[in-house]
Amino acid sequence: MKFCPRDGSLLLPVRRGGRAALRCPRCGYEEDAHGGAEYRSRASVENKSAIVVLAGEAANLPRVKTRGCPRCGHDEAYFWAQQTRAADEPPTRFYRCVKCGHTWREYE
Repeated sequence: MKFCPRDGSLLLPVRRGGRAALRCPRCGYEEDAHGGAEYRSRASVENKSAIVVLAGEAANLPRVKTRGCPRCGHDEAYFWAQQTRAADEPPTRFYRCVKCGHTWREYE
């Protein structure tokens, strides 16, 4: 990794014709990428959290009145909340019908 001598930003690899160069995204400073070094730029985001629902544990969850099960229409369900998105987003609410066992989710 190399940094810009002007403002300290990370120099990113760019192609200039047939040559490779390192360029500062803030001030535009550029220098040749020399030597046998290999430069790669990559960005990715991985979300490896899994939603786990234990079928036998529903009896330990609180019961709430709902608008009705989408499958059977019964208005009582078990309820739990889980953070399925970013931390600055509200949690997802899950419901499991007391009568038929159908599970659905509700987002805020």
